[in-house]
Amino acid sequence: MQERTHRASSNKHIHNDIYYFSGTGSNDGYSKEDHVLVTDPFEKHVTRTMEALKKSIESAGCTMDSIIHLEVFLCLPLADNIPMPTGRARFDAHKVQYDALNKIYGTYFSPGRAPSRACMALEWIPGDSLIEIVGSARVVAQSPSPVGE
Repeated sequence: MQERTHRASSNKHIHNDIYYFSGTGSNDGYSKEDHVLVTDPFEKHVTRTMEALKKSIESAGCTMDSIIHLEVFLCLPLADNIPMPTGRARFDAHKVQYDALNKIYGTYFSPGRAPSRACMALEWIPGDSLIEIVGSARVVAQSPSPVGE
């Protein structure tokens, strides 16, 4: 196999026909005027993140079904007007997010084609996002403008 490396930025590159990406959140690819806030519904964060992910991987010549592995990070909203749950209520709040994630997440893949995934709860994610995704995907088509060129 011929080694190929393209680099667009510090968080996305193709190496040996595998696209590696990180830092995909709910405001990626959207103008500042169209950013979601931590106070917006979690489902909106998930949908926008999955749409940004889809656009990113397709621009690199991948498909949602060619994703190999994802790591999904979730956090609860940190805002002055939203009390942070503690104890069991905090666990329950993360479980509600996890269940909402799964309902939306599954719609982005062909039946039986969802990639391996790890999901973790964090204290904070940059960029006013309540979700961030990192992962890798097989390049299955020549992209019109390869990442990094």
